[in-house]
Amino acid sequence: MPGLKLGKLAATEDPKDLMFAKYVEASNLPPLPAEFGHDALIPPLGWGMLGNDEWGDCAWAGPAHETMLLTTEAGDPMSFSAEGVLSDYSAGTGFDPNAGPSGSNPTDRGSQVREVLSYRRKTGIVDAQGKRHKIGAFIKLQPGNIEHILQALHIFQVVGIGIQFPEFAMEQFNHGEPWDVVPNAPAPNGGHYVCGVGKHANIDIVTWGALQQMTIAFFEKYCDEAWTYISDEALKDGRNIDGFDQEQLAADLKAVER
Repeated sequence: MPGLKLGKLAATEDPKDLMFAKYVEASNLPPLPAEFGHDALIPPLGWGMLGNDEWGDCAWAGPAHETMLLTTEAGDPMSFSAEGVLSDYSAGTGFDPNAGPSGSNPTDRGSQVREVLSYRRKTGIVDAQGKRHKIGAFIKLQPGNIEHILQALHIFQVVGIGIQFPEFAMEQFNHGEPWDVVPNAPAPNGGHYVCGVGKHANIDIVTWGALQQMTIAFFEKYCDEAWTYISDEALKDGRNIDGFDQEQLAADLKAVER
């Protein structure tokens, strides 16, 4: 499938990050089922490319896919358009689709996920109906820590995953194969953001408008950042998610200005 774009810039560090490990008590977490996820709520052709076939807006298309799943699961499904996603990409990065065609547009530089997360919290991403969707907090997961990824995915339904993307993974995607490690492959030459939505035989993700599988080995080798999200409403009742210290998170949010 030619023309698909990447667009995630290199991961950055910030000592103020809220770390998932601080808020989980492994002994209190419910056991993970062998398989879980709600990706079947969205029909196979329902995700949408959202501009990522032409432009490097993966770090904005991914959050739209996350929000689609969460709102559908909540019984109030929202759709997103390429126009709306690209408008946020423009507002967040200075991207100008009129500055040149795909492949030679100097403003299509991709995005730093941390900056997208800040935009989602302060402004919110816009859906096809013009409504904005904010996140209440963004919580960092240890890159490559499969235990934390699966715990967060099970608790919060979606996880944002940043990977350093190897060229062979595009071929695997085009052939409908899971992303898996290829021995002695060349080093990646770009970053990509995908939406984690479940765990079955492999990790289930959404990218380029399609459901894709990622093996644990691929995740552990190529993940360079991962994030999960929690809404303001979920913080009201303290420890109402087993094993996750929401009371401590609420206190930390007041102490940290984003």
